[in-house]
Amino acid sequence: MSGDLLDRLAEKRVVICAGSGGVGKTTTSAAIAMGLAARGARVCVVTIDPARRLADALGIEQLGSVPHRVDAGRLAGHGITTNGQLWAMMLDPKRTFDELIEGLAPDAATRDEILDNRIYRELSGAVAGSQEFTAVAKLYDLERSGRFDVIVLDTPPSRNALDFLDAPDRLTGFLEGRALRVLLAPSGLAARVVGRGTAVIFSVLGRLTGVDLMSDLKVFFAALSTVLDGFRERATAVKALLADDATTFLIVTSPEREPVAEAIFFRDKLREARMPFGGLVVNRVHPLADEEPDADGEVDGLDAPLARKALRTLAELRALAARDAAAIDRLRRAVGDDDPVIVPHLAGDVHDVDGLVAIHRHLFAVGDERARLLSEAAF
Repeated sequence: MSGDLLDRLAEKRVVICAGSGGVGKTTTSAAIAMGLAARGARVCVVTIDPARRLADALGIEQLGSVPHRVDAGRLAGHGITTNGQLWAMMLDPKRTFDELIEGLAPDAATRDEILDNRIYRELSGAVAGSQEFTAVAKLYDLERSGRFDVIVLDTPPSRNALDFLDAPDRLTGFLEGRALRVLLAPSGLAARVVGRGTAVIFSVLGRLTGVDLMSDLKVFFAALSTVLDGFRERATAVKALLADDATTFLIVTSPEREPVAEAIFFRDKLREARMPFGGLVVNRVHPLADEEPDADGEVDGLDAPLARKALRTLAELRALAARDAAAIDRLRRAVGDDDPVIVPHLAGDVHDVDGLVAIHRHLFAVGDERARLLSEAAF
């Protein structure tokens, strides 16, 4: 597998960045989108991260639930010439779920009946898998729209990101589950339970709250039954998109023990699900220099005590670099990527366009330039 990120992303229309929390997925996603836009593509980067990191990094005051075009002039001021287009958006799962209902409802009356129902308003934000399902549903809509050449998706931490793989099945499984079928059309013992016990409970709640929950439930599930076929079709289409050859998963990690274990775990799950794997990006690496430093206690321009402190610090950094090298070797073997993309540890927190440009430079470096940048950062 080539270490050239452009080779890995060639002909890809969907790039999903997944990995452990705190390893730089958001900035990596934005830097990848920036790099592809700089090379002429129309790119949209989508995040479901509630933090403002992506908006801050791109210099956008506020990201919304629709794509927002990043000012090319702002990026040019930081040395990035954008020959394509860079767009960004923050996913609003609740709004996306509403839009899905609007698109699947057979008519305006059914649409309003569902959207205005208080059961739906509570359930749409709480159903297990709804956030993950709406994320890939939005991904599907953006890809189908034809507006963009590439969509880059930033995901939540990896064990949650796994929910993307089975979210379509889990959501439709819930909507078609036995409990809901009993509420929609109870029979036998279930009819007696629903008809007597449940009715008594809802009657008491109705007197206490003034809300007719049983009526709301009946209206909601009756209306929902009209869009179930649409959910099934969308779930099938979403699963096909995730497994498509034009989609790729990039696993983003750092050399620390827990993120490494998460990266290996996620790679195993991708194998099990037969999802396309595009490679590994290892952030915050301390590269190890080939030569040992001179440890005789003398450093030009420094007195002996200060020189010894500097050499101790260098030795500690080299020990850290050796640990990182061992972690990368483990990742190579377990993940199956012989030449992962390496981004060295950068000074300070990456929270602005300058930091994003620095990450972009390492992500897209090739050949001698890649080796030079890693050598300059080595200890």
